[in-house]
Amino acid sequence: MPGTPEQIGDDGMDAAGEELADRIRALLSVGTELEERRMFGTRAFLLDGRILVGARRGGVLLVRVSDENGAALLVRPGVTTAAMGAKTMGPSWLDVAPSAVAEDDDLMFWLDAAREDNAALS
Repeated sequence: MPGTPEQIGDDGMDAAGEELADRIRALLSVGTELEERRMFGTRAFLLDGRILVGARRGGVLLVRVSDENGAALLVRPGVTTAAMGAKTMGPSWLDVAPSAVAEDDDLMFWLDAAREDNAALS
């Protein structure tokens, strides 16, 4: 359902996505050199030039992990393989429902999982 101009920003992000981006920024800002970009309707946070996580419309968290970890993490509540339009992305791209990242400790779990796999790619 389309929102009013106050609900959806110029980049297609709604208030829930903006709030999630703010939380990600606050939790990852200490000791990390992050790059933030708007990509495909997502506020993406990159580390070493690779997408770590993203804040999506509706407060959905996009997480990039290894294929192996992605398959294991899919069993957690509120986690699905990410989709971009009609295309389902691979097992290393996960969408995490807002209810699964409602608390900062829950969000930090996902940020840590993404950082660990990002470090393994370096």
